[in-house]
Amino acid sequence: MRVLYFHQHFSTPRGAAGIRSYEMARRLVARGHQVTMACGSYGLGETGLSAPFVGGTRRGTVDGIDIVEFDLAYSNSDGFVKRAMTFVKFAVRSVGLALTERYDLVFATTTPLTAGIPGIFARWLRGKPFVFEVRDLWPELPKAMGVIKNPLVLSAMSALEWASYRSAHRLVGLSPGIVEGIAHRGVTRERIALVPNGCDLEIFGGDVQAWRPDAVKPTELLASFTGTHGVANGLDAVLDAAAELKRRGRDDIKILLIGQGKLKPVLQARAEREGLNNVVFHDPVNKAKLAGLMASTDVGLQILANVPAFYYGTSPNKFFDYIAAGLPALNNYPGWLAGMIEENRCGFAVPPDNPQAFADALEKAADDREALKKMGQRGKKLAIREFDRQKLADSWVDWLEGARA
Repeated sequence: MRVLYFHQHFSTPRGAAGIRSYEMARRLVARGHQVTMACGSYGLGETGLSAPFVGGTRRGTVDGIDIVEFDLAYSNSDGFVKRAMTFVKFAVRSVGLALTERYDLVFATTTPLTAGIPGIFARWLRGKPFVFEVRDLWPELPKAMGVIKNPLVLSAMSALEWASYRSAHRLVGLSPGIVEGIAHRGVTRERIALVPNGCDLEIFGGDVQAWRPDAVKPTELLASFTGTHGVANGLDAVLDAAAELKRRGRDDIKILLIGQGKLKPVLQARAEREGLNNVVFHDPVNKAKLAGLMASTDVGLQILANVPAFYYGTSPNKFFDYIAAGLPALNNYPGWLAGMIEENRCGFAVPPDNPQAFADALEKAADDREALKKMGQRGKKLAIREFDRQKLADSWVDWLEGARA
């Protein structure tokens, strides 16, 4: 089977972005299928292609995946209008591929929601099977966050969501809330599969070279956040907890924020202004180096803004990286991940907007390293039992293959 796979923010493990699409594509190849991956040039990503762009496109094969990369740069730091234009341009270029490329099935994954547009064209103009993967509920999430307020834009996004869901032969949701959201739009349950993000046990579970930033001593408790520094991440909560720890005199606890994003300069300025020397900022790193950092981290921070739409409607890569590495996770919002942490006793679930509870959890972690180690071990067992990437990828491939039946 020839699969035309659309993911605007695709990256191999050479980059600092999530690698779900890379691993899923590799599993398709291992099962004897041919994959053409269409993507843009994501700031945190690395496709593995190095040849110059010709006519705004470059092609090549990386790890058995045929890649078509459009010269459409994207960064989380871009403004709303610039990002929106990049999404539209990628959709237009993708439709061109969907109408001309040879393939048997088209698969598209968000974000953004515009990723579904080539699938709609493939379904109705070429009669091809279309499978749509939903990583976030749009426009529900940006509306709930207040990022998008224009009623015309929200209406257009809602119409595109409806058209994408109704055009797809099958859909994939990454969390229970996403599956519920898809079904709420009138899609029958038998057309929806839950395939959450997975744990890359080979990357995070193998022998790695552990490292810490120079500003963190070997004896200090290190709590690390790895991801985008944007509005959705609500990282002021981390700085609030850092300020509380400073007031308590806990200079043996350091918090590392590793990544980039629109709000990183704002967060750095606040930390400087308030003298939060217990917060360390670091640039993004690739998966191999991230595994080394995780090997020397004590607690992984799973942080999001206190937006109810996030509670069951997200499946964050970082959480699954943490438990794959055997790290306890500290989660600061209610929902399915908080419930999972509490049920499996593999970390700390603290209430949102509560820096005292956040600081209490880090103090407890620092004061009882043996209990912390056992939390991490239970998290690793959870990763192996329920979220092994290879097992989830096989289920995902089965779902795609069934779309042609």
